Amino acid sequence: MNTSVWIDEYQKNSRFGLKGKLLLKKTSIFQEIIVIENEEYGKALMLDGCWMTSSKDEKYYHECLVHPALSSLKKISNILIIGGGDGGTARECLKYPEVSNIDLVEIDKEVIKVSKEFLKEIGGNAWNDNRLSIYINDGVKWVETMKSNFYDVIFIDCSDPSELSNLLFSENFYKQCKRILTKKGILATQSESPESFKKIHINILKALKNTFKVSKTMYSFVPIYPSGIWSWTFASDNESDFLKPNCKKILEIEKQCEIWNINYQDGAFKMMPNKISQEINSL
Repeated sequence: MNTSVWIDEYQKNSRFGLKGKLLLKKTSIFQEIIVIENEEYGKALMLDGCWMTSSKDEKYYHECLVHPALSSLKKISNILIIGGGDGGTARECLKYPEVSNIDLVEIDKEVIKVSKEFLKEIGGNAWNDNRLSIYINDGVKWVETMKSNFYDVIFIDCSDPSELSNLLFSENFYKQCKRILTKKGILATQSESPESFKKIHINILKALKNTFKVSKTMYSFVPIYPSGIWSWTFASDNESDFLKPNCKKILEIEKQCEIWNINYQDGAFKMMPNKISQEINSL
């Protein structure tokens, strides 16, 4: 497949596209999978018509999802990643030597297979790290059947709400996540765009606010995503130490990051658009 083609994501009478060499187009038992190689963004992954990641801008997403949580916790032995089939979230987690176990639960084994073949630079050496265990399973069922008080962090690194992933954004699911978190544990989730997916974004924030004692949202940019602006929300029942950075960890981790540092994080947590703030605070 050497022909240069346009691949577009369509949202609300807008389209967000890349032109390049089509490397793969197939359908798994769950979804359509496309990989394209673009001159500017490198190799990019699309699932069921939505851009998931690209080799150029993936660090904007993965570093923002992982480090606000992990850089603030004293104990991070056990981690759960729901989704994350490209390997980027696991890669960032494994930068912390105190992590002893990561359970990555991905429903579609083809996403992992494709990522290992075409997006090797994203997962990197994470796939070969013996601290990472991969389970091909439904994330909702995994959380429902997991024992209580086990994970220090849960990362929800899934695709946009759809028939495949809707339950991962529900209040009932967040309550089950809370149950299996340790007392000081943190739930971290991608929480969509306040611009392209405003209603979904607000529903996620409301559900987390109703479930946990404290939650906080950061905003930054993932150029390949619709409208560019994206968000990540963190929630916990540990109000006293919530997202308070550990200075020793920060100095070590910042050296290994392309996007994230504590100043970037501080600014991103202050970027809630006023229209979102007004609606959330009206609850």
